Amino acid sequence: MNLNTHKLSIKEKIGYSLGDLAANLVFQTLVTYLAYFYTDIYGLTPEDTAIVTLTVGLIAAFVFNPIIGAIADRTQSKMGKFRPWILFTAIPLGVSALLAFSTPDFEYKGKVVYAVITYSLLLLLYAANNLPYAALSGVITGDMKERNSMSAYRFVAVMGAQFFVQVFMYDLILKAGNGNKAEGMETVMTYLAIIGTIMLLITFFTTKERIVPTPEQKSTLKEDISDLIKNRPWIIMLALTVLVFITLAMKGGSYVYYFENYVNAEKLGAFLTPFKSFLPTFENETSFGLGVFNGGGILFGLIGIMLSKRLADKYGKRNVFGISLFISTLFILAFYFFPPESVGLIFGTQILHGFFYGISTPILWTMIADVADFSEWKTNRRATAIIFSAMMVGLKGGLSIGSALVASILGAYDYNPELITQSPTAIHGTKMLVSIYPAIPFLIGIGLLFFYEISKKMELQIESELKQRRNES
Repeated sequence: MNLNTHKLSIKEKIGYSLGDLAANLVFQTLVTYLAYFYTDIYGLTPEDTAIVTLTVGLIAAFVFNPIIGAIADRTQSKMGKFRPWILFTAIPLGVSALLAFSTPDFEYKGKVVYAVITYSLLLLLYAANNLPYAALSGVITGDMKERNSMSAYRFVAVMGAQFFVQVFMYDLILKAGNGNKAEGMETVMTYLAIIGTIMLLITFFTTKERIVPTPEQKSTLKEDISDLIKNRPWIIMLALTVLVFITLAMKGGSYVYYFENYVNAEKLGAFLTPFKSFLPTFENETSFGLGVFNGGGILFGLIGIMLSKRLADKYGKRNVFGISLFISTLFILAFYFFPPESVGLIFGTQILHGFFYGISTPILWTMIADVADFSEWKTNRRATAIIFSAMMVGLKGGLSIGSALVASILGAYDYNPELITQSPTAIHGTKMLVSIYPAIPFLIGIGLLFFYEISKKMELQIESELKQRRNES
């Protein structure tokens, strides 16, 4: 392997992080508003929404991502393996995001077909852009502390995108469309597409691939797949990522329903009164409450992210990830016990959940990079992109299953988007969607960590031995 300096400049760390900021303008919109867009803006039934999001999402997860990963690992160019993908998909990804959240005037069957086509295109281009982007983190540096540092920068950017989408986007949709949510969504997505494209181009021009396989290191796709099947940490991370993103999609996609239908509007207004003197003016109490609720969780999540590297360096990624995820799950479960009037408890619990989940956020991605190192350590072959396909398969699979579950559960609880006031059954369903149901995948994922073998001690051993091999070659 060609080994240059592994110390990264702040410029490169920021440049790399902007790629995830761009991707998360799309991804956070999918997590937070995909089900709501299809049911309450685009006009699909909850049942058809579930079918579209699940079917297209699983195809994207288990077909698009492995194919892109295998091709990216075999890409050879003067620009590197992964950076060209970021360059050439930047504009198409922005265009596909705009198309997916547009509302053409078709008959109902035409709307379903349009949703399938545009959502498929968006997920294909997202895979072609974000999978090589994620794999790039595994070849920018082989220094695990630098990798942890870069990951912290990256997830500050992720939280920035999440903050914008979850705090301001609902209100901006209402304002941009003058009450017409369809027009507002198209306007907002147009600006996000332009901004995201620029950020991806910055990522391309400010990053460098340093870990380059030697020419004699070649492997067939069959060998790569065989390595994956034998790689137990990779299998565990694949399952864990699916579970994590099921929860993120379920609770993230349910909050807008929760505030529109469950939280007591009068108590919410009284609680928000002190915030109105120093925060921007929102369109209504629901958008204001949703913004403050999400914003509090994200801001305290940033504090958790800033502590993450120090804790992971000291105690190991696996241990810190598992403990922080478990505590954050307890706060998700707490939402089940809050009546609609307990607005203060609802907001306080969200803040505590955000803090502890924030600690785990960057660790998940660096654990995937560690799995790529583990595979190289075991086999003497590096297949970074196909290893990172675990994250993308899990991300897409979890997002699809979680979004489909939101729509399916709402349908099972008799949710009707045409009603101003939902039935007691539907209102109870919105409470379950932010508490009991999303806690279950997190708890299963925590259990899987007991079988994950890359401990702190093994991390250091792998890093040391790989450095020695690379220097010798």
